[in-house]
Amino acid sequence: MNVPIKTPSEIDKMRDAGRQAASVIEMITPHVKAGVSTGEIDRLCHEYIVNELGSTPAPLNYHGFPKATCTSINHVVCHGIPDDAKKLKNGDIMNLDITVRTADGYHGDSSVMFVVGETIQGERLCRITQECLYKSIEMVKPGVHLSELARAIQKHAESNGYSVVRDFCGHGIGAEFHEDPQFLHYDGYAPEADISLEAGMCFTIEPMINVGGYKTKVLRDGWTAITKDRSLSAQWEHTLLVTDTGVEVLTARGDEDFSFLNR
Repeated sequence: MNVPIKTPSEIDKMRDAGRQAASVIEMITPHVKAGVSTGEIDRLCHEYIVNELGSTPAPLNYHGFPKATCTSINHVVCHGIPDDAKKLKNGDIMNLDITVRTADGYHGDSSVMFVVGETIQGERLCRITQECLYKSIEMVKPGVHLSELARAIQKHAESNGYSVVRDFCGHGIGAEFHEDPQFLHYDGYAPEADISLEAGMCFTIEPMINVGGYKTKVLRDGWTAITKDRSLSAQWEHTLLVTDTGVEVLTARGDEDFSFLNR
């Protein structure tokens, strides 16, 4: 497995890409509410990425994907396609997945969950899923194996009665949208794939956690992945840089507190 180690110049470009992805989420957050269509959310993000950031929405036309963002509601696990006819309603949960390709050609990838109105089950799922992400981020440093991060995610999800999606994974990222290594969010590693982290690696952690079983299926559009039992699903994602002593969250937003990484 050829996992790229970023140079100092590339790391600076990755930091810029990460900041841009985070800024898109910060921009769109006030607009995500009941009555707004996922198509409108997508348009606002697209226009901001192009006109304000001078960058490109990486998902657009990627292997034929038709939109700038992915909007995945309720039982949609990932890769939901924005649609003007699909309006958010009270009680929905939605994952918004943003990937920016900067003018320098580097990628920043992040996703967040939005809770529309009130839903006790949805709020709990979103919170536990974010905790899964944070628990794994806290462990990132040179010498740690991918399987250790995966076990932390799986243990926290399953101890709260949830399951971890097996069909999709995190990934290396840089000048390419998807690079090595692939990062499973459950402990299913073959020995040759269970690499040890090194300073300069960039990759995403993006656990997808379900209320019901972990099995998924892809709809006829070839993109939209849903839970096979139609149970709720949530996902959070950050782009990370392995540093000499730990981790830098390249897509950190202003509403997040990563002071726990300095303990």
